[in-house]
Amino acid sequence: MADAAKDLASGTVGGAAQLIVGHPFDTIKVKLQSQPAPSPGQPLRYTGAIDAVKQTVASEGPKGLYKGMGAPLATVAAFNAVLFTVRGQMEGLLRSEPGVPLTISQQFVCGAGAGFAVSFLACPTELIKCRLQAQGAVAGASTPGSVVAAVKYGGPMDVARHVLRSEGGARGLFKGLFPTFAREVPGNATMFAAYEAFKRFLAGGSDTSSLGQGSLIMAGGVAGASFWGFVYPTDVVKSVLQVDDYKNPKYSGSMDAFRKILKAEGVKGLYKGFGPAMARSVPANAACFLAYEMTRSSLG
Repeated sequence: MADAAKDLASGTVGGAAQLIVGHPFDTIKVKLQSQPAPSPGQPLRYTGAIDAVKQTVASEGPKGLYKGMGAPLATVAAFNAVLFTVRGQMEGLLRSEPGVPLTISQQFVCGAGAGFAVSFLACPTELIKCRLQAQGAVAGASTPGSVVAAVKYGGPMDVARHVLRSEGGARGLFKGLFPTFAREVPGNATMFAAYEAFKRFLAGGSDTSSLGQGSLIMAGGVAGASFWGFVYPTDVVKSVLQVDDYKNPKYSGSMDAFRKILKAEGVKGLYKGFGPAMARSVPANAACFLAYEMTRSSLG
C-alpha cells in the first residue's frame, strides 16, 4: 500500500477516535462561546462548563452532548485524509533522504501546510456543527428575529440547505474562513511539532519506533493541549461569525468581531469555552494519535 493510502486510512481511524471522545466537550465549548451577552442586570444563560452540561442534559438528554456530530462524522474521512496525507506528502518533500527523520522545525512547516489545506473542509463542516450545537443556547437568549432563533434545524443537511438557499449560496458555507485559517495553520503546525518533540523527549532521541501506547497517549495529549495555546481567540471569533444573523449581522467581519468581543467582555471574552476546549483536546488528540499510529503500524 502506498504511503498516501496508509496516511489516508490511518488518519480516518484516528479522526473517528478523536470525534467520539471529544465531541461532547466541543458541544459545551460552542454553547459557551456563542451565548449572547445578557441584558443589563440579567445573568448569562450558562454560568460555566458544568452548568452548560447540566442544562443540556436536563433539556435534551445525553444525546444533546452529541448534537451536530453528524456533520463532522460524515466528513471525518475526508478531513483526516487531507490533514495526514498532506502532512505525509510534505514530509516526503522536505526529507533529504528516505528514512531520515525531519527536524522539529520541518515538522512545524508540515503541520502548517496540512492546516492550510484542511481549512477548506473545516470551515463549512464547523459552520454546520456550530449552528446545530448553538441553536438551543441562542434561541433561548436572542431576539426572535435572529436566524438561529427563528430556524429550528432538523440536522446537518437542513442547515446546509438553509445556508445555500438563504445565506448567499455556497459562499455562505465558508463564512468564517479567515479565522479558520488563523486557527488551523498555526494550530496544526504547533501540534505536529509538539507531538514529534515530545515523542523524541520520551525516547531520548530521534528514533521513536520503540515507544509504547502509554507514551503515544502522553505525546498525543501534549500535542492536543499545544494546539490551543495562542490560537483560541480565533476559534471564538470563528464561532460567533458562523452563528451570526445573516440578515441583521452583529459583526461585519473577523476584526470587527474581535474588537466588539474585546470591548464588551474584555480578554476573558476571547477565551469563553477555553476550559472545555482543553478538556476535550487532551483526551481526544491522545485517542487520535494513538489510533493513527497503531493503524499506520499495522499497515506496514
